[in-house]
Amino acid sequence: MNLDTRATGNAGVGNARALWFPAAGTCELRDETIPPVVEGEVLVRMLFSGISRGTENLVFNGRVPSSEFDRMRGPHMGGEFPFPVKYGYSAVGQIEAGCATLVGKSVFCLHPHQDFFNVSQAAVTVLPDGLPPARAVLAANMETALNIVWDARILPGDRVAVFGAGVVGALVAYLASRIVGTEVLLIERNPARQILATRLGLAFAAPDEVSGEFDVAVNASGSAEALARAIELAGQEARIVEASWHGDRAVSLPLGGAFHARRLSIVSSQVGSVPPSRRARWTYARRLAKALDLLRDDRLDALISGETRFAELESAYPAILADPQTLCHRIRYQDQR
Repeated sequence: MNLDTRATGNAGVGNARALWFPAAGTCELRDETIPPVVEGEVLVRMLFSGISRGTENLVFNGRVPSSEFDRMRGPHMGGEFPFPVKYGYSAVGQIEAGCATLVGKSVFCLHPHQDFFNVSQAAVTVLPDGLPPARAVLAANMETALNIVWDARILPGDRVAVFGAGVVGALVAYLASRIVGTEVLLIERNPARQILATRLGLAFAAPDEVSGEFDVAVNASGSAEALARAIELAGQEARIVEASWHGDRAVSLPLGGAFHARRLSIVSSQVGSVPPSRRARWTYARRLAKALDLLRDDRLDALISGETRFAELESAYPAILADPQTLCHRIRYQDQR
């Protein structure tokens, strides 16, 4: 094993800082002790992490249902639901110690917001050539979007409606638009998101401006109203994918009218499982590697809506989540200690 003691010294001789949620609506930076790196582990110095506003907002506000405590556990999560908990899953860092072939490499890892951490070597994925570390914070969102497109079974020529121009919805529309012959419409009630759609080369409309029938509809808005609108616009035997996670909120659906006559299908999509149609060939590692590869498009920088220094995250975090204009908010760690 190659253990760079200088890197360990830079980490405060085994010390690190991490963002914790001690109670609903509160957060704080806490000091943590990093044990020595052992065989099979690597020490990661965080470069950037990304705030996933939808999921982290539910965790931060204590809206994870008790029935989902086990399934919602993130890799390397600290504490227990509901609180106190250390949560997050979009970390980009540099290997400081461990496997000699990895030291100095930029990697992605599913890890909470923390400046230094040890993980198993298998938990990190080296960034592909051509992908800037600052953009790689979108990897978890791209992986989710890829899984949704698989669950949606979008085919060449399909007319596709994607509700919700957040990060995941925009990435779903982006991927779907690259399937030959598709007609993809990104639907969002916030008119300011038209700028994002234009930068990604996507058609855009407000929900009440849409007409016609769609072969596939995806709801990534977190809105029950959008799901109801997707049902209205779905064509005969169309497929509707509910990609939003509503936490502890109940959602009612209009299943009367033409729902049964049209023989509509509503399916869920969740990144924790590879769809059955892909499971025989696609491992989680292969899916993540493909998600990183798909991020090598400069246009996707449009999904980064802001950046905050890690040292300022404790005070800035609640406002970042509360701002409806937040897409992926990036945390910068370099030169913070």
